[in-house]
Amino acid sequence: MIHETVLLHEAVEALAIRPDSTIVDTTFGAGGHARAILAELGTNGSYIGIDTDQTALRHSLNELENVTLVHGNFRDLHTIMGSIEVEKVDGILADLGWRMEQFSGNGRGFSFRHDEPLLMTLGDPASYDFTARDIVNQWDEHVLADIIYGYGEERFARRIASKIVATRDEQPIETSKQLSDLIVSAYPAVARHGRTHVATKTFQALRIAVNEELTAIEELIEQGIEQLAPQGRLVIITFHSIEDRVVKHAFKAAQAAQRGIVVTKKPTTASSEELETNPRARSAKLRIFEKQ
Repeated sequence: MIHETVLLHEAVEALAIRPDSTIVDTTFGAGGHARAILAELGTNGSYIGIDTDQTALRHSLNELENVTLVHGNFRDLHTIMGSIEVEKVDGILADLGWRMEQFSGNGRGFSFRHDEPLLMTLGDPASYDFTARDIVNQWDEHVLADIIYGYGEERFARRIASKIVATRDEQPIETSKQLSDLIVSAYPAVARHGRTHVATKTFQALRIAVNEELTAIEELIEQGIEQLAPQGRLVIITFHSIEDRVVKHAFKAAQAAQRGIVVTKKPTTASSEELETNPRARSAKLRIFEKQ
């Protein structure tokens, strides 16, 4: 499946790129935004791409010229910028969506469609304090329920948590397929046949917990605003309401602290034309913060 970059033109326009701008793309991914950004930059402009997935960066090294690509997590933006000796930048972009290839057959259990070890780590599992396997096999039932409800907005969170605990008392839950089947069995029969797989929200919740994704977004915003030059812009695209709330509240708090202004009073969403060709864009929301 070919990855389609969501809100491509809107994101590039939001960055207000000049020919001599220095732009940081904190989620390089498949390079969709990179190519559009580079088209706006002149010979004196700079593009810096960051991604936690080394494979994404490696596959793109031969395609793009005159760019700096860095393996890392956007929550470490200050450290990354220091390592390449960049002090201030004119624009920062974060597309928080996931590419399908990140879920499919990478051996870390992100997808309920594959039977893989239940890890859900973006980086090296050895560097994590816990994995999804640890959560489902060791954490208390009430904590499991809170995670599944809070990070996944799953209405049957308590039923699922109860089923997880009952199952692990019999045998450890080791793989994504085991967990997926368990979630299906925990769901009421009449609710099992919606538009999305019933395991979607629980898997999302576990992934967010393992990778501390909401904290990472907050850290990106804090460090990103500090890293921006005056009139520089931080542009973030979210794909579910939990992420969007984090961004919305962090931007408002930064404005209240007189660090800049929220440019988007309401988030930018996909056009009807984009939705016709890419239904995945339906949930995307773009917000802009401009530093004073």
